[in-house]
Amino acid sequence: MEETFKESLEDAKKAYKLDDEELKVIEDADSAAEEIALPEYEHYLKHEFNSEAPGILAKYRLLGVPIGKEYGGLGMKPLVSTLVKERLGQLGLGISSFINVQSFLTAQTIERWGTSEQRKEHLPMAVKGKRIYAFGLTEPEAGSDPGAMKSTYEEKDGGYILNGTKYLISNGTISDYLLVFARNKNATQEIGAFIVDARSDGIARMQLREKIGLFTSDTGMIEMKDVPVAKDNILGEKGMGLHVAYSALLNARLGVASSCIGVIEGSLKASVSRARERIQHGKEIGKHQLIQQHIAAIRQNLEMARWPVYFAAFRKEEYEHDYGNRQVMEEVELRVSLAKRIASRLAFESADRAVQVHGGFGYSLLSPVGQLFCDSRVARIYEGTDEIQDLKIASSILGKEFEAYR
Repeated sequence: MEETFKESLEDAKKAYKLDDEELKVIEDADSAAEEIALPEYEHYLKHEFNSEAPGILAKYRLLGVPIGKEYGGLGMKPLVSTLVKERLGQLGLGISSFINVQSFLTAQTIERWGTSEQRKEHLPMAVKGKRIYAFGLTEPEAGSDPGAMKSTYEEKDGGYILNGTKYLISNGTISDYLLVFARNKNATQEIGAFIVDARSDGIARMQLREKIGLFTSDTGMIEMKDVPVAKDNILGEKGMGLHVAYSALLNARLGVASSCIGVIEGSLKASVSRARERIQHGKEIGKHQLIQQHIAAIRQNLEMARWPVYFAAFRKEEYEHDYGNRQVMEEVELRVSLAKRIASRLAFESADRAVQVHGGFGYSLLSPVGQLFCDSRVARIYEGTDEIQDLKIASSILGKEFEAYR
């Protein structure tokens, strides 16, 4: 098992008891990461989705980590999910983004909010990787403020009709099904969530390649023009779409934070290797004090990032046993915001330091840290920007009357 991850696992085991079944899942994540690493690197250089990843993840049953065993999943608690995504995060954020969308933004959301029929229809297929899912919330003019969305739905002929544009959607052009959010055309305060067949009439998709990282994560724009959706495909109660979306984002934010620990671990591993092997001015660069300063800072970042994320996962487990407890929900939202804000910032800083340790070679996607640097920047934006997390953290201290947005 990779050494920096092994250290994380040993620390987590000391703080939170993990049984043999849970440890086996984590070992499988390590094996999957080893198997995915080469094709991930090759696809990254080609700036294309890693088409081999879903099959490998499914083989190790990692697409079902949070999903109940009755649907073919593993039914693991959030801390196990965190450790799985931590290990995959060492490869960059492409693989982590795929599993985050497939399993946590969509499948886990369907498991919580879906009808018995919806769960039976979609969860076994998602867990096996037989269907790819995408989460359609963001729009060109609605990112941090989903309440500003312009996509609409209206009831017609016993079902619904969707219109609008979704933007920067992970898995957007490779998905079989979309979890789409739209505003009621005739009652604009109501937002609905819909499970939509991506092959439906009226859907047009375009791949977005002009990114500065995250090259192995498929990103798309989705145009919907009079898309028909069956009445049974609404997720949750009508008008409760924002509640559905926010619960999904809570899962995803913890997922991003978890993956960022992996980015820090990957940055540390590569920097230590470079410092021991690279010779400059007649000695290994690791013997130069300023290189040691970078390595010491990355190690500190790893320690500072781990524990807020692990504690958020631990508290989220309590919430998943009592979704109706508002006090626990508010604490978990705070803990997850703290975890994402801290881990994403430290991941980007660590990757930046790792590039510096590697010198000119670090400023290349051929290096082991170029990908980490390019990918980690998006962690401070997607699933809730730095600024949104800061506002959530501040209002939790000052009180709800100081909330900067509703």
